[in-house]
Amino acid sequence: MEGEELTEQETALYDRQIRVWGADAQRRLTRAAILVYGINGAVAEFCKNIVLAGVGSLTLVDDRGVTEEALSANFLIPPDETLYEGKSLAELCSDSLKDFNPMVRVSAERGDISGFSGDFYSKFDVVVVSCCTLTTKKLINDKCRRLSKRVAFYSADCRYSSGEIFVDLHSYKYTKNKLDEAIECELQYPSFEEATAVSWSKLPRKMSKLYFAMRVIEKFEEKEGRSPGGVSITDLPAVLKLKNELCEAQSLKESQIPDALLERLVSSQIEFPPVCAILGGVLGQEVIKAISGKGDPLKNFFLFDAFDGKGVIEDISSRDA
Repeated sequence: MEGEELTEQETALYDRQIRVWGADAQRRLTRAAILVYGINGAVAEFCKNIVLAGVGSLTLVDDRGVTEEALSANFLIPPDETLYEGKSLAELCSDSLKDFNPMVRVSAERGDISGFSGDFYSKFDVVVVSCCTLTTKKLINDKCRRLSKRVAFYSADCRYSSGEIFVDLHSYKYTKNKLDEAIECELQYPSFEEATAVSWSKLPRKMSKLYFAMRVIEKFEEKEGRSPGGVSITDLPAVLKLKNELCEAQSLKESQIPDALLERLVSSQIEFPPVCAILGGVLGQEVIKAISGKGDPLKNFFLFDAFDGKGVIEDISSRDA
């Protein structure tokens, strides 16, 4: 992300945000390359936010076609159905995003991202994934961690009225201001696989119930070979059965994962747009922090439930006890 100074045109266009986070942070942002895989409603919000902020380039990968579920939350999909033929979701969203900020290079790629080589990922500074299986999420995170350069990894998932963001910044150094003094800080992040492998019995007693519920749905999709978001209300009995099995295996009280919460998560395959806006806003804010190196980053899960309107940050790392 190092490079030349901002151009006169960039300085004029991004004047207001330069006043907020400074010219150096904006320079880093305009030189950064971001890869996004899987475009749901929350990720569409993120893409809009990061393009308006002036990221250098944004590459989208999503070979799926347009569905009714996607239309309900993804405002980047054009209303004209005649444009859909022969185009992937990534290509349609790419065309829309170019209109938000012509100074940002927006492009679309085709292919199975899990099969892309490390050299492909090394072209980016940030990788954001969504709408992918548990196995794919772990695989892409691992590929990012194996690179010689630090590539920040994020995952974002929205299930009806609730959602989750995971952050892996590897070994991350940043600056924060305290009493007009700049303080250098460093955080160590676990991978998604390492974080979710932490025994539930070792997590804090007041741990977010949504965290456990998201893991149950994720495990169910993996066990049954479902596509991400492919669980419906008809699956509820099997989901509850799996919950009981996981609670017993993890020595967790079943009351920590309320049946009513799981029922809400599987009650609809459509994303709730207000939740998408919140997740996309938080994700955009965190990516800007990571690129600029300014401000306390989120570590390492953000969970939001529209039922109580609360957003919770949970730091889940390996614990010895």
